[in-house]
Amino acid sequence: MLSELSYSRTGGGEPLVLIHGIGHRWQAWEPVIERLSEHYDVIAIDLPGFGQSPPLSAAGVPTQMENVIAAIAENFEAWGIERPHVVGNSLGGAIALYLGDQGLARSVVALSPAGFFRLAGKAQAMAALIVLKLATYSPDPVLRLVSRSSFGRRLSGYLLYAHPDRYDIERTFGDSSALKRGKAFWPTFFQAARFRYRGGVRVPTTIAWGTKDRLLNPRQAVRARHELPTATHVPLPGAGHVPMGDCPEEIARIIEETTARGDEAAGSVPFSHSA
Repeated sequence: MLSELSYSRTGGGEPLVLIHGIGHRWQAWEPVIERLSEHYDVIAIDLPGFGQSPPLSAAGVPTQMENVIAAIAENFEAWGIERPHVVGNSLGGAIALYLGDQGLARSVVALSPAGFFRLAGKAQAMAALIVLKLATYSPDPVLRLVSRSSFGRRLSGYLLYAHPDRYDIERTFGDSSALKRGKAFWPTFFQAARFRYRGGVRVPTTIAWGTKDRLLNPRQAVRARHELPTATHVPLPGAGHVPMGDCPEEIARIIEETTARGDEAAGSVPFSHSA
């Protein structure tokens, strides 16, 4: 297996896979997991080289989009699921779109997906990611001290959330630590410098963008709408780049509506699930 992914699995029902962005971890989805678990078998993953998942380099393969998708597909098989509903944020949004385009997902929700930036937007995002990453190189006691300060939490979460004050000390420190130790960050970062989403839409797909996204400018939502006109495009008023904590009820509603369309489109084709 390319990477035996670390994950959280809760609930019951149709499988729903949640995919975080660059430098993050499965805990990014905690604001919506409890509600989603009432209706779905929720599997929130750590991408290869992030969180607790081993990097692709451990299997001797480079950190490239096609290898990440192959690793996720291998884990789908290991978990006993076939064509689950998938939801992704940022890098995870682009991955979710590709999973749908390649027939590996039943429906797709992409939250501020990567791959729709022009030169200026790409430069802005790359600079912001460098700032976020370098800030985590501080010693752990310093990171914890910053996390204990309400101002520090607002500052460290400014680029990612519209409401960073909603995250507590342990969550903020945990996210900083995950970003600091993410072995796949720099390989993914340099791949992102050349990345553009070049797939299509083959399954019911919703692309949602926070209107206060400070990492991937909301203007990129216009380009996504132009390039993928058959997807459903919705704004997330007042939400940031990682919107799950900014508007959890709205995110859950979008997921529920999109998965319903996915089930309707799939018709009599059953999903595969094993406990």
